[in-house]
Amino acid sequence: MTLATILADTLIGLFVEVVECTDPGKVGLKGKITNETKNLLVIQTEKGEKKVSKDESVFVFKYKSKNVKVIGKLLVSRPEDRIKRAPKLLRRWRFPAFFLKR
Repeated sequence: MTLATILADTLIGLFVEVVECTDPGKVGLKGKITNETKNLLVIQTEKGEKKVSKDESVFVFKYKSKNVKVIGKLLVSRPEDRIKRAPKLLRRWRFPAFFLKR
């Protein structure tokens, strides 16, 4: 499953687009992830680095030539901890199939 794979992998270096966010100014941001913290993704856009909160956003990642839609709340944790507990997250969050956008 692509979503399980992306949760158990590093996000730095992936191309990302913010498709939903509580801050309307962040919707539509596109770029490459340059850094990741517990609560933020740092995205390198054409206009510079932008910080986007994970728990307030929905992202579409370009991952292994597929577009994968991910709710940011699934990503909220330190990257090293998220990688360890990715299978547990998937069992707890029973999300519908439309989160995998092809």
